[in-house]
Amino acid sequence: MTQLEHIMRVLGALRMRMPFPRLLAMIAAVTVVGCASPGPAPVHYSERVPVDGARLYMEVRGEDRNAPVLLWLHGGPGGAERPLFRYFNGALEKHFVVAYLDQRGAGLSYDPDADTSRLTVAQHLADLDVVVDRLRSSLKQDKVILVGHSWGTVLGLLYTAAHPVKVAAYIGVSQVVATKPQQALEYAWDRQQAVAHGDKSALKKLGDIGAPPYDDSRDVLALGNITNRFTDPDVHEPNQMGVALAGIARGLIAPWDIGKLIQANNVSLAAMNRELQTLDLRRSVKSVNVPVFFFLGRHDHHVDARLAADYFDTLTAPSKHLVWFEHSAHNIPFEEPAAFNEAVVTAMNMTPGVRPD
Repeated sequence: MTQLEHIMRVLGALRMRMPFPRLLAMIAAVTVVGCASPGPAPVHYSERVPVDGARLYMEVRGEDRNAPVLLWLHGGPGGAERPLFRYFNGALEKHFVVAYLDQRGAGLSYDPDADTSRLTVAQHLADLDVVVDRLRSSLKQDKVILVGHSWGTVLGLLYTAAHPVKVAAYIGVSQVVATKPQQALEYAWDRQQAVAHGDKSALKKLGDIGAPPYDDSRDVLALGNITNRFTDPDVHEPNQMGVALAGIARGLIAPWDIGKLIQANNVSLAAMNRELQTLDLRRSVKSVNVPVFFFLGRHDHHVDARLAADYFDTLTAPSKHLVWFEHSAHNIPFEEPAAFNEAVVTAMNMTPGVRPD
């Protein structure tokens, strides 16, 4: 006999012994008690976070507002990946309160009239500190988990080194290390692949842009496009058109926002290219005082994963773990989403003070 059947049988017996109004009151009380089983309170809101000279768009979502806070730092700079993170990695909201931030100059934070001279590494770090404090205060938690992808790994690791008391753990996904050597490795690999495939068009484009370093961010984009031609067949590359249509259908992105996303990415890259050419985390971040995880794609030649693995070996941290994704290139969260999501949960279960399950 089910619990409901038992309750109905008891009420049927009581109906024979008490007045009808009193029976109705008892039914109401039983219903309230039966439906009032306590559970986690979900959180779901979006807001504009005021920072110096801008208002940053952020969405915060999770099934339990008391779960650990995970803040995504997207790539680019200016490459808002919020719709993709929600599409491929939304399952993380079952384990964490996930904050999806559009950085200054990216996505819904993009302002075409804004002063592009404000797009600097230092300004992004100052913005991030405001966002982290906002999350810590509003969700009443001491620390956040930072997950950076590509350019977001620069922002995340620099911030973690500067503010370890605010960061529970750092996950670098397709970790950027040093711009000039990584672009040199990318260019050499592209030439090797173009020769091996007899791709005369790619060889011509490589000749046109020349070897790095690049003063023009358009050459950086052109090199990346050539790299994408030679994606290894082992990589689980998603269908871009299918994802875009599905994202629009699910309300993750509006069709009229796609052009703005591309424009924002181009503007940020142009504004920050010169500064990024000087980037070398091997010099600026030799140690951090929080647990560190590197998630690297075995076939990543955009920011060569071998350079990141070498850097990982020299980086000092209380604990550190390197996870290889055998069927991924640069976009691990979208190429192996289920494995990525599981790896994030596993990593945080290994981290003191963080309990996502």
